[in-house]
Amino acid sequence: MEAHHRTHAHRPGEWWTRVRHQVTHLLTPHSHAPVDKLDGALESSVRGMRALWISLVVLGVTAATQAVVVMLSGSVALLGDAVHNATDAMTALPLGIAFVLGRRAATRGFTYGYGRAEDLAGIAIVLTVAASAAFAAYTAVDRLLHPRDIAYLPAVAIASVIGFLGNEWVARYRIRVGREIGSAALVADGLHARTDGFTSLAVLLGAGGAALGWRLADPLVGLVITAAILLVLRDAAREVFRRVMDAVDPALVDAAERALLGVAGVQAVGELRMRWIGHTLRAEVAVTVDPRLPLKEAHRIAVDAEHALLHAVPHLAAALVHTDPAPQPGAADPHAVLAHHAVA
Repeated sequence: MEAHHRTHAHRPGEWWTRVRHQVTHLLTPHSHAPVDKLDGALESSVRGMRALWISLVVLGVTAATQAVVVMLSGSVALLGDAVHNATDAMTALPLGIAFVLGRRAATRGFTYGYGRAEDLAGIAIVLTVAASAAFAAYTAVDRLLHPRDIAYLPAVAIASVIGFLGNEWVARYRIRVGREIGSAALVADGLHARTDGFTSLAVLLGAGGAALGWRLADPLVGLVITAAILLVLRDAAREVFRRVMDAVDPALVDAAERALLGVAGVQAVGELRMRWIGHTLRAEVAVTVDPRLPLKEAHRIAVDAEHALLHAVPHLAAALVHTDPAPQPGAADPHAVLAHHAVA
């Protein structure tokens, strides 16, 4: 059973209840009440939003600086990098919308809430990265076919370093916050920014080649940047696919099983499922208990099992724990009535 996890409508005076609870939590922080989990989800979304907007500003300034140099120099390698940085900044928009939606309370139509909006945002990010790769490839190939000299080479070199520094700062920030709040989309976006930083440095090679009189150096570096973008696209697409398909790290399942087996009264762990909803996890598990236990005692074991899971599994918001009686010789299968509903 899922202990005490219900959706409540906002009522007059609820804000005072929540404020009072937060003050109490500062004094006695160990609690797993529903309002704690709501506050944790809200805090995660707020932190995610803050990370998005700060990185949006940093990457926006970086891309704008590079764009000015592109107009002066005509470097397609730097153009590809600037466009990609601008694209990376704009990925904050779908993620921001997802974080806002994820803060909405569950309804009778969306009983699990709106956390899966982050998965849709992840898909949007993958498509955006793919579009930027296509644009970078097009500009690089066009310059290979129609080579031209590059002006203001020192400015191009400086702009590439600025691109690296801006992207690396954003990457560290997004990855750290994403891992802390359990957002795969934000982590994927951070990894994307990290690769962008190294591709920014690649622009230096194009500038160096152009300084030596090799006109094809700049578009060739543009193609290298395109290849790097495609690698990011592959990794991001894999991560988003796993999240959409409800994949979880097997280590989380192992940790959950160990925690359940350590609960007094749990004899065995049966079916165990976990899935991400936004940046929080939900679990469904069946545990085997002594069939002679009264209902109240079986309920206590289920509550203890959920409590143990909340401690053992990071980002777990709730668990539905079902107690099964241990099989007895000659006893009928308690689930026999469900056998004809089983799906192969």
